[in-house]
Amino acid sequence: MKKLFTTTIGRLRLFAYLEGISIIVLVFIAVPLKYYFDNPSLSKKLGPIHGALFLLYVFNVLRVGIEQQWKFKETSWKVLLACMVPFGTFYIDYKILRNIKTDET
Repeated sequence: MKKLFTTTIGRLRLFAYLEGISIIVLVFIAVPLKYYFDNPSLSKKLGPIHGALFLLYVFNVLRVGIEQQWKFKETSWKVLLACMVPFGTFYIDYKILRNIKTDET
């Protein structure tokens, strides 16, 4: 658990979890509440939070991609695309991020 806060890969994985949870809540709970039940309060609160988590995720992907010397055509685009799809960040964490070894570990 400590590695999630002390390493760049750990922070990226943490932001991936948080961003993944926020998009799932936004798409499957907040948006239906807004349009089907005419209650936009949750989407008004969660929208900016999700936007901030999205930006933190993208900036951290770029940072880790540069540090790890990822080739864009092989790895970076997959990790960046994952944040656009519900459950995508969890899949990328399982397939790519958890297997990366760093000098910090």
